[in-house]
Parts: sequence; structure tokens; C-alpha cells
Amino acid sequence: MGSDASQNSTSRETKGFVMLRGAMVMISFRDSLFDAANRAGVTPNEYCLQAAAEKLWASGRQFSGVFNSGDLNSPREA
Repeated sequence: MGSDASQNSTSRETKGFVMLRGAMVMISFRDSLFDAANRAGVTPNEYCLQAAAEKLWASGRQFSGVFNSGDLNSPREA
């Protein structure tokens, strides 16, 4: 137990579902998205959610993480 247990209890946040529906996009965009997600080792949905989180974070929105608390480590743009 120790500091890890106390950190987890203070940073614990409830997870929730984001129900995304299919969208029609240009094939070249779809191919680029799937390629980038594959290279990053994540699904296209995870890749899109991470990109949205980075944009929200850069605009000053406050949240603890995307998939887990603290997993968004990109610097804020000034």
C-alpha cells in the first residue's frame, strides 16, 4: 500500500461510454486515419478520441485523462 494507494484514491474518476456512430468521409482521409492509427498501435476510434482530447486540452478544457487518469501528457498551447 503506501503512496500508490493514496494517489489512486485521490485521482480516481468514473469512466463513461462515448457512443460514436459511423461517419462518411473521403476515402483518402479514411486511409490516412487507419494508417496513422495502425502505426500508433491503437484503433481508429482510440486515435480519434486522443486527437479530440489533445484539441480540448489545447483549448484549456480541464479533464484528468482520456482512457485513464493522467494519460494526456501533451503541453498546453499558449
